[in-house]
Amino acid sequence: MTNFEKETPFERLKASIEEMNAHRAGRSELPPENIHFAGEPDPRQIRAQMQLSQEDFAHVLGISVRTLQNWEQGRRRPTGPAMKLLRIAERHPELLLEMA
Repeated sequence: MTNFEKETPFERLKASIEEMNAHRAGRSELPPENIHFAGEPDPRQIRAQMQLSQEDFAHVLGISVRTLQNWEQGRRRPTGPAMKLLRIAERHPELLLEMA
């Protein structure tokens, strides 16, 4: 059994908070894939709500299907303008569809 498995949920949460604070203070480096922000748009959920195939949703966003698949499978995260487009798709899907 690993140390992680022996820790209580509280201990894991406390360690996570300590790691976050150390990162914020510049005392540690975290790989980008380990940094997540609450409230990030979920491309798969947005696409499902819009009832679009991966191909159609990628076309609406102006990205490749492969990029969308990477986002949906957690291999990559949308950033910058792509994040903004996803927020628009999440809150005002009709605007994005109209522009497509």
